[in-house]
This record gives sequence, structure tokens and C-alpha cells, in this order.
Amino acid sequence: MSVRLVLVAACALIDPDGRVLLAQRPAGKPMAGLWEFPGGKVEPGERPEQSLIRELKEELGITVKEECLAPLTFASHLYPDFYLLMPFYVCRRWDGFVEAREAQQLKWVRPHELRNFPMPPADEPLISHLTTLL
Repeated sequence: MSVRLVLVAACALIDPDGRVLLAQRPAGKPMAGLWEFPGGKVEPGERPEQSLIRELKEELGITVKEECLAPLTFASHLYPDFYLLMPFYVCRRWDGFVEAREAQQLKWVRPHELRNFPMPPADEPLISHLTTLL
């Protein structure tokens, strides 16, 4: 049985107070209403870091330099119709102000509160890595 591989890059944006940004998936998207770390699909010919820089600009209006993206871990999850592989980065520095540009809700969350937000199955295991770091 072959399964379609989907490569997605995600990032924990961490503000100076040690809070992490979560974005709520908007209505009409798969897994709408769940909270996730910002990021998106890696396009053909793109590296995960390039994808994150592009997605963070499109979704949140911020400019991130590649050297500010620190790899932390990755998620690996088999969904019913695809297999997700997701490199996960941490970023503490960016230019601009975070704003919701795609009708998504945003929330800055303390690390110990992350488990209070329902997330896609692939995102949930990332929480322990973040709470250990922070």
C-alpha cells in the first residue's frame, strides 16, 4: 500500500515573555477549529526553511531570516489519507508585527497552557519538546 507523503514545515514563534504563538485553523479547512503551530506545505523545489519564511510572511505578515530558525524536532504522523512529515523549528526573532492575514484566530500561549488547546494529532507530540526547551 502506498501512501502520499506530505512535507510541511512548522515553527514555534516565541515572544520575549516566553509565550508561543498558536493559530486556529479557519472554517472550511481540514481540521477546522484545531490549534496549530504556524507553517505550511513545502512546495516542490523549496527547502523547509524557505517554506517557513514564505508562509510566515503570507500568514502572519512577519519577516524571518533563515539564521533565526533553529531546528528543534520533527513530527511524523499517518493520517487516514496521507503521511505527514513535519520539521519543527523555533524562532525568537523576526521583523514586523504578528497579525492574522488569513482569517485565522491567533493566541500567544504560555508553554504549560499548550495542552489546553485541541491540536491536530501531528502537533500534539511537539508540545513536550517545547515545554522542555522553555
